[in-house]
Amino acid sequence: MMKKTRFALYGLLVAAVVGLSGCAGMYTVRSEVSSYGAWPAERKPASFAFERLPSQGKDDARQAQLETAATAALLKAGFGPATDTKTADVLVMVGARVSLQERGPWEDPFWWQYRTSFWRHSPLHRPYAYNNALGNRRYEREVALVLRDRKSGEAIYETRANSDGLSVGDDALLGAMFEAAIKDFPRTIPEPHEVAVSLQR
Repeated sequence: MMKKTRFALYGLLVAAVVGLSGCAGMYTVRSEVSSYGAWPAERKPASFAFERLPSQGKDDARQAQLETAATAALLKAGFGPATDTKTADVLVMVGARVSLQERGPWEDPFWWQYRTSFWRHSPLHRPYAYNNALGNRRYEREVALVLRDRKSGEAIYETRANSDGLSVGDDALLGAMFEAAIKDFPRTIPEPHEVAVSLQR
């Protein structure tokens, strides 16, 4: 009887560890999103193709990386890739930027202690000691999508997502931000609001 009880307890412990390890593989990317435009209510998402500004042609590899990350988000929103720009229903421009923010030594730790995170509408207070221990650097990230009707040339949907963190971020994080940016589609919500996207580590 004692052996059976121990075996049962051991089985529950293993199941708990497996469950926790599964949860540990997930993390959440929180972005602040704003969207604008006048996407027609009766219009369904259809085919898309990417277009680039002249300045975006200087780094083909980087732009292709952004377009790959944005493609997954567009597919989730109901769009499908067109064979070329001449047959696409909408033309999509994508962009991204990362800004390094460094805390100056002249900043008073008292005020730094009560500074909120980059998400203005989600006050995530971090003690000064925590920020100091992790270093003075912080990265502000932004991605943007502009959808333009191919026939009329009119921009009918624009959306942006911002996040911040201790690193520049990788392709997975970039994709999560694009997904957050288009998650409200076709609704437009100009007011900044938080959108969370879960990722597998």
